[in-house]
Amino acid sequence: MASITGKYLGALRTQDTHLLSGNQILTDAPPDNNGKGEAFSPTDLVCAALSSCMMTIMGMMAEKEGIDLTGLRSEITKIMASNPRKIAEIQIIFSHPDLKATDIQKQKLKNAAMTCPVALSLGEGLKQSIKFNI
Repeated sequence: MASITGKYLGALRTQDTHLLSGNQILTDAPPDNNGKGEAFSPTDLVCAALSSCMMTIMGMMAEKEGIDLTGLRSEITKIMASNPRKIAEIQIIFSHPDLKATDIQKQKLKNAAMTCPVALSLGEGLKQSIKFNI
């Protein structure tokens, strides 16, 4: 059974619906690829999915360790290759200047992030450059 449905709306725009919640997302092709750039591009979603997955898995670890991870932020940079056009590198910087955790707990959080399902699902040819300022 499907968990997401997708629809092409024309003009290089798609709409996806999460069936359980009814939430929807739109994508547009980016301006450098003949699109409007008025929404996330599909490759933007890949990068956001990696960051979100890492934060979610870190959140699970934080709950087990009794750490409040609220306020964790990420800055994501996507680097595209041109021939063939694909994501060459995803750079993510995680920061939480007020994190109350021991060095051992911080290392557990970093390890958790690096083993999230999205990170493990992306191909070896896609460089993941992850930095932690926690």
